[in-house]
Amino acid sequence: MEKLEKPEKRGDDAPTRRGQERRAEIVRCALEVIAERGYRGATLSAVAERAGLTQQGLLHYFPTKDALLIAVLAERDQWDTGAARRDGGGVWPLELLASLVEYNAMRPGIVQTFSALLGESVTQGHPARDWFTRRYDRVRADMADTLRRECGDRLPGGLTPESAAPLLVAVLDGLQFQWLHDPDAVDMPALFRAFVSLLRQGDEDETT
Repeated sequence: MEKLEKPEKRGDDAPTRRGQERRAEIVRCALEVIAERGYRGATLSAVAERAGLTQQGLLHYFPTKDALLIAVLAERDQWDTGAARRDGGGVWPLELLASLVEYNAMRPGIVQTFSALLGESVTQGHPARDWFTRRYDRVRADMADTLRRECGDRLPGGLTPESAAPLLVAVLDGLQFQWLHDPDAVDMPALFRAFVSLLRQGDEDETT
């Protein structure tokens, strides 16, 4: 009797892939809703409706609103300075940070969501407060390493990389707020490059 071959399994990863795609779609919709209403005004039912799901269906992927918030923040940070050295990556050069600012200028919805959450998170008990605290601690350390590599141990005005790092972070995030209010008046990429040129002025002065 001829032995029958066992049918080859196909598409075993399809349910997983569909689940990942659905999660990504929910996060995208949550970004939009939070950008419009802020975190406190963004309900799970509003996100579910935007994603074409029932609220119970959304809870299958994100059991709590806080879990969805963390997913939104992680998605936003995936290509930004907060993730610059994840998994032991190297220090990002200032030129690459300038390119990221240009990239952010092409995605106002994500920038708006981040800025809304950042403003809300300063209140006690906000679910994103700890996340932003850890993020800023990490980003300040990363920016200090970047400045030391590119500008040395002393920057213009005698600043150390550690003392200048919070200023660099403030420029990155502060420009976003001004740009969101008046994008025609605030050229975010050009202004960030101007700030970088100020940081590098010390190197030019030493060579003249």
